[in-house]
Amino acid sequence: MEWKGGLVMCTNVLKKVMVACLAIVMVIGLTGQVRGAETLLRAVLDSSIKQLDPIWTTGYAVRTHGFMIYDTLFGLDADLNVKPQMVDAYTVSSDKLVYTFTLRSGLKWHDGTPVTSKDCVASIKRWGAKDGIGQKLMAATQKLEVIDDKTFRLTLKEPFGMVLQGLGKVTSNVCFMMREKDALTDPNEQVKEVIGSGPFKFVKEAFQPGVTAFYVKNEAYVPRKEPASNMAGGKIPQVDRVELVWIPDPNTAANALMAGEIDYIWTPSLDLVPKLKAAKGVTVEIHDPTGLQTVCRLNHQQPPFDNVKVRQAALWATNMEDNLRAVTSDPTLFKVCSSMYPCDSPFASDAGSEPLMKQDFEKAKQLLKEAGYKGEKIVILHCTDDNVINPQTLVTGQNLRKAGFNVDMQAMDWSTLVSRRAVRKPATEGGWHIFQTWFNGPDFLNPLEHMAIGAGCEKAWWGWPCDEEIEKLRAAFGREADLQKQKEIARAIQKRAFEVVTYVPLGTVYQPVAYRSDRLEGMLKSPAPLFWNVKKK
Repeated sequence: MEWKGGLVMCTNVLKKVMVACLAIVMVIGLTGQVRGAETLLRAVLDSSIKQLDPIWTTGYAVRTHGFMIYDTLFGLDADLNVKPQMVDAYTVSSDKLVYTFTLRSGLKWHDGTPVTSKDCVASIKRWGAKDGIGQKLMAATQKLEVIDDKTFRLTLKEPFGMVLQGLGKVTSNVCFMMREKDALTDPNEQVKEVIGSGPFKFVKEAFQPGVTAFYVKNEAYVPRKEPASNMAGGKIPQVDRVELVWIPDPNTAANALMAGEIDYIWTPSLDLVPKLKAAKGVTVEIHDPTGLQTVCRLNHQQPPFDNVKVRQAALWATNMEDNLRAVTSDPTLFKVCSSMYPCDSPFASDAGSEPLMKQDFEKAKQLLKEAGYKGEKIVILHCTDDNVINPQTLVTGQNLRKAGFNVDMQAMDWSTLVSRRAVRKPATEGGWHIFQTWFNGPDFLNPLEHMAIGAGCEKAWWGWPCDEEIEKLRAAFGREADLQKQKEIARAIQKRAFEVVTYVPLGTVYQPVAYRSDRLEGMLKSPAPLFWNVKKK
């Protein structure tokens, strides 16, 4: 059995390599004869790329794809300050209700047409229908209008303290600018064409869904003059081509990096970190000090999790430390944290967290009895190709069984899970009850960016929790400018979120990146993998 499994794995890897080689040939044919000075950067992300619309999904691999080809109106620098990106200048009225934006000159889509205000207005509206901050911003908006080809205006009904932070957020959903005809696509459907204005162009002819995605330098891109800093400053493409390749086996990916076959791994297996640190020419370092916020998401729309007592039973059955130690035994790479906001961040709190921090199977069983749970099957979408999600999902399944749940673990890769979690039908018809994932820390810094804490019913993130009190508090947070009052509101939101169990926090994992420092320079430290500014030595 071991030999057979190894043979199958090797065969699958060889197939992927052959497909990637064919893709390279296609790229060469599409972009012209390869010159001796041309450079190729090959990187492995946290999952494969199958979807191509970073507004339709919050998947990080698709977000990375988005940063390759699309641009943003604003960006956050390394100190998390908001800086203009596509915007050249902007003004804010004294009453904080009118924002006027003017675009930089020379911005063009990859098809050669100019970027206009119409494109930006349509893009903001589409983003605003999906993103947590975007939804609150749109609710506070009276009018979003085009003034001329390079100028547009946002008029608010009431003050909203995170306008620029929302437009420049670095985490999913990012407010990427698309052509008007693409941005008019229903946000619950994927765009049909992939045309951006960013530093790289997507080569659709070479795209192998689930295997590899190719990008070429956008020679017509006009970067800002400021130095690159996180998602702000000059996004200068320094390599000619980038290949985002998927290698599902972490050992195979690590060996490929050490052998020089690839240049970068965004989320190497934590068990392999010592091996990678010892490898010649390889650097392993943490680029996001806020860590990964790990999440167990419950489907509020499907029985039995439409019953709050069943959701509370799942919360009491959780042991955060068990979940974290399943990922890594290195205590420096994880942190038990009772807060729904990142530990040590401005809004970190222990409000309402007692059930999470005191695992009690008897309490969970009592809640299931009170809820009238009759042993209905609980479908858990089990992502097997992520080094963090896979082991944590196994722990969740074990703990829920101990609490009295009838668990059905359904194995799949992450890209399949991303599609499956959007299904609203009952689990018997292709739906689900539970899936697990993780977010970069900046996604959870405040109640408006925090998708998993929100409870906006049909507009909420997958799982669709619905709670009027949480949404009123989140709206109040958006209107408030005083930090101390914001902290009080954020604490109240977390307390309520634990009561209704919008999700179950599973702790913080500090995930390093690994790259060939002997041939790459200019790597930017960021919550997301960025490939502009990077040079090959």
